[in-house]
Amino acid sequence: MKGVKKQHLPTKACRTCGRPFTWRKKWERDWEQVLYCSDRCRGGKGKG
Repeated sequence: MKGVKKQHLPTKACRTCGRPFTWRKKWERDWEQVLYCSDRCRGGKGKG
């Protein structure tokens, strides 16, 4: 992912709220397992 512009990063939709979120460096090794946009959504307290 080095040298990639922000608008060209992969995105996913959050399972709880449905909002799109983009790839982050800290998720590099486990991007396939990332399902939620935030801790709030992961806890089930988000919208939806």
